[in-house]
Amino acid sequence: MDFMASNLDRRSPTDRRRSGAGRSQELFSAIDGGQVEIVFQPQFSCGDERLIGAEALARWNHQRRGTGGIDALFALAGDAADAAALTHHIAGRALAAAARWPDPLRLSLNVTAADIAAENFADAFGALARESGFPAERLTLELTEQALVRDIDGSAAQLARLAGQGMRIALDDFGAGFCNFRYLKVLPLHYLKLDRSMVEGIVTDERDLAVLRAIVAMAGALDIAVIAEGIEDEAQLEKVRNEGCAAFQGFLRARPMTAQAFEEFAQSG
Repeated sequence: MDFMASNLDRRSPTDRRRSGAGRSQELFSAIDGGQVEIVFQPQFSCGDERLIGAEALARWNHQRRGTGGIDALFALAGDAADAAALTHHIAGRALAAAARWPDPLRLSLNVTAADIAAENFADAFGALARESGFPAERLTLELTEQALVRDIDGSAAQLARLAGQGMRIALDDFGAGFCNFRYLKVLPLHYLKLDRSMVEGIVTDERDLAVLRAIVAMAGALDIAVIAEGIEDEAQLEKVRNEGCAAFQGFLRARPMTAQAFEEFAQSG
């Protein structure tokens, strides 16, 4: 899910299409037609299983194709301006929903290589957060390892500016692909999010458990908290809790839900 680009266009998608700025009729029809759905995956503390926030996820509800990931919609973007309009739409809606959450629930938003590469990313994203009324101190930006390969130093500078505004930074999908340990050295990280592939075997495979233990120890030495994704059974939860993970998310406690359902879920707890 993308969020910003250097040439972020604050005109509505309809106005951009009329001006000829967008090349994909289907992309803007999806935005204008309400086909982009924002859902929220709850996140919990490992220690007491207290609800601590949620990760915003975007889905594309197509009349013929059904519901799918948002990546297919980004693939329709004709240029960076098209993608920027979509990212602005997604982030704005997620932040607006989160602005109604009680303190101290946190919102996690995903960012991509194109977002971070934009020269004014930190300023634009900070402005969007302020306009929403959601406190920067309760906002986490999640980025994947793959998103940073092109310019790690530039990424570090952008993220440091956002961290200076109070936002937290998470390295998402850790262990899913090529691990560049320079990320841990250079980036202003607060969290490592373990990919679900890193926790699937920890109950039955001692080597998998040893890897988890080593990652948590390394993160602890760097003062980085670990969040486990894809927790689907009690045994996995017990393992990540015992090994020192700070938080978790997964179908064991909750599936992704609408903004209204999440508000009700938070109130019920």
